Amino acid sequence: MIAIRPLEGADFDRLHEIDLSEHITLIYKLDNGQLLPEAHDWQRPHGDASFWQHQMDGWRRALKPDVWLGAFASDQMVGLASLRHRLAPNLAQLTTLHVSQPYRRQGVACQLLDTVIELAQQSGAESLYVSATPSASAVGFYRSQGFEPTTEPNPEMYELEPDDIHMVRLLSSD
Repeated sequence: MIAIRPLEGADFDRLHEIDLSEHITLIYKLDNGQLLPEAHDWQRPHGDASFWQHQMDGWRRALKPDVWLGAFASDQMVGLASLRHRLAPNLAQLTTLHVSQPYRRQGVACQLLDTVIELAQQSGAESLYVSATPSASAVGFYRSQGFEPTTEPNPEMYELEPDDIHMVRLLSSD
């Protein structure tokens, strides 16, 4: 059973428990509103404590998340998500979403995303923005969750992550 909860101080020292490893063989480029697949060959490493510290420093500075969530299986951290309540008026941002390799395709990312969506709706957001890694797995996941590529990316996020696929999902009002 996976438990989703806000991260507390000491939890941030455990991020290295999340195994980011992935072999990426296909990425997407967005051209005139069309997702174009491109062959790619890159091995993403696991991510040690220094990697995570560097990532967190950058995310806090550039993405400015308001909420950090962890996914836990027993006592192991297996996922991370974060939310920025306001990227623009009525627009929240899913700033990070990572799931440990052994826990992928088991609903953990969906649980984290559902919690982020609930929090975004509670804050009054009408849409949720994500700057997605262009890998087939990331883009495929977000599309399956109702996100669509936008031809009008947020300028701040596009400048920060020009190779990402910038996507938006409308949030229901119920």
